[in-house]
Amino acid sequence: MDVETRHPRVPPVELLRKGEKPRGRVAFGAWVGFVVVALLLLDVLSDLTYAIVVATGALLLSFATSQWVVPREQLDRRDLVWAVAFYLGVVGLFRLAFGVFTADRTAPMFLSFAAGLLVGTVGPIVYTVWIRGRTLRSLGLGLHNLRTTLLLAVLFGAVQLSITLLGYDLPAPVDWVPLLVMSLTVGVFESVFFRGFLQGRLEASFGRAPAVLLASVLYGAYHVGYGMGASEIVFLFGLGVVYAVAYALCGNLLVLWPLLTPLGSFFAQLESGDLAGKLPWAAILGFVDVLGLMAAAVVLAYRHARHGRDVPDRGVSHARS
Repeated sequence: MDVETRHPRVPPVELLRKGEKPRGRVAFGAWVGFVVVALLLLDVLSDLTYAIVVATGALLLSFATSQWVVPREQLDRRDLVWAVAFYLGVVGLFRLAFGVFTADRTAPMFLSFAAGLLVGTVGPIVYTVWIRGRTLRSLGLGLHNLRTTLLLAVLFGAVQLSITLLGYDLPAPVDWVPLLVMSLTVGVFESVFFRGFLQGRLEASFGRAPAVLLASVLYGAYHVGYGMGASEIVFLFGLGVVYAVAYALCGNLLVLWPLLTPLGSFFAQLESGDLAGKLPWAAILGFVDVLGLMAAAVVLAYRHARHGRDVPDRGVSHARS
């Protein structure tokens, strides 16, 4: 029996549905407010200040809402070993793509980049469903908590849109359409890998608040694979805290994708100008192929789990079930 089976976890929204007292509703509302304010501050604070303010705010709020402060439990070493392996694989492939091949060798750069996206998405799906016998819901994939998830997704997406693309003067379509498709593809990878997989596995071993912190550190640090500097990585750690909290509120990746994280990534790409106008129309086909492989992995995992639905689940995450 897995650790998470002995110590079931549920997102705050599921606690409320099970009749938690008004204090739980206040805590849930406080965390929603935290995400909204943190998103609005994106357009106000510097990189370092943003990371400090967001991390400090999350820490203080976690102590104010006891449901987020959970004592350390028994480690699932198998989970952690696989998480480290996938993480190093993803960062290594991204570094190979953007630090070795670079845009001077487009084909090998894209293949290495695509391989990293698939390792971070298909890999956790295979490990979760086929190796550990868990459900896709343990990765945040499903229609659970749908009403609350969609409401939060629209709220957070609207805030993100208001400070980024609202009134933005887009360039010619060839300059931004491939970037949008890339942002949607990377958004799937980041949601599944950093939220559904890494954050979920860390929560099972350490508790919710430590998982948010650790997953955010890993999220910021992985951008070294893109060749980003220390200032950007520190800022992305702070942004990772916001995304981690948003996901923890409902345990469904639809709260992040396709609105919140792709919008942020798309705007960042437009502002940096590093790839704007440099990705040809043909790049869309490459990203669509990657999305297709990701979707195929989800469908096959769903069918596998459905065929085995009468067999006792060896490690179902009651956090998302």
